[in-house]
Amino acid sequence: MNKLNDKVALVTGAASGLGKAIATLYAANGARVVAVDRQLDALKAVEQEIADGGGTVHSLQADMAVPADVEAMVRAALTRFGTLDILVNNAGIMDDFSPVDQVSDAAWRRVMAVNLDGPMQAMRAALQVMLPKKSGVIINIASVGGLYGARAGAAYTTSKHALIGLTKNTGYLHAQQGIRCVAIAPGAMNTAIGKDIDFAHLPAAELFNTRIAPGMALNPRTSEPMEVARLALFLASEDASFVNATTVVADGGWTAY
Repeated sequence: MNKLNDKVALVTGAASGLGKAIATLYAANGARVVAVDRQLDALKAVEQEIADGGGTVHSLQADMAVPADVEAMVRAALTRFGTLDILVNNAGIMDDFSPVDQVSDAAWRRVMAVNLDGPMQAMRAALQVMLPKKSGVIINIASVGGLYGARAGAAYTTSKHALIGLTKNTGYLHAQQGIRCVAIAPGAMNTAIGKDIDFAHLPAAELFNTRIAPGMALNPRTSEPMEVARLALFLASEDASFVNATTVVADGGWTAY
């Protein structure tokens, strides 16, 4: 049985990696999907893949760092499908592992704009739809970097800690209004989020090599996006009706050490 029949889901960062896996899996389980990403060509390919599989999808180019784009994607869900039941804030960017004494203002603002400000604005817009009907699920893709201090630099670590706090606050305050808000904290995953990082020439190479890299070596393995997407499917469905205002870790046991 399809778990998301007749639901409308908006998935950001849907052109590749985890976002693509979530969008395709949701569509395969009966959801009508609004797939959002900055990369239009890759997004159109995902739209075609979902359509070829018999799913219902509408793609939209948007940048999570642009408030007008964030508002437009929620409007697109309403215009195209008449409502919004599930919001997945998946789009995110990595930093360059700079500690707080070395991070630039520009890098800090960019990471916060995409990883925190955009999701907050998307949640605010989505709740205008969800609260009147007393029903809705928000899933924020955080990271084990939002629970621990040595998986990234100051900017990314802070953004994901803050996203988890926002998740808890939203889920708790609106629990009696039919809203669930949950975060997923993946460990290492086979995606392109770090493709532009030159690990041989990091700004804080010595700190990375002595303080961060040793912990990276303890990671049992890297996950495939679909492994985490299946968790996102569960959390969006009625199977997870009592899971709210919390963070579910999917890291293969990395943080157990």
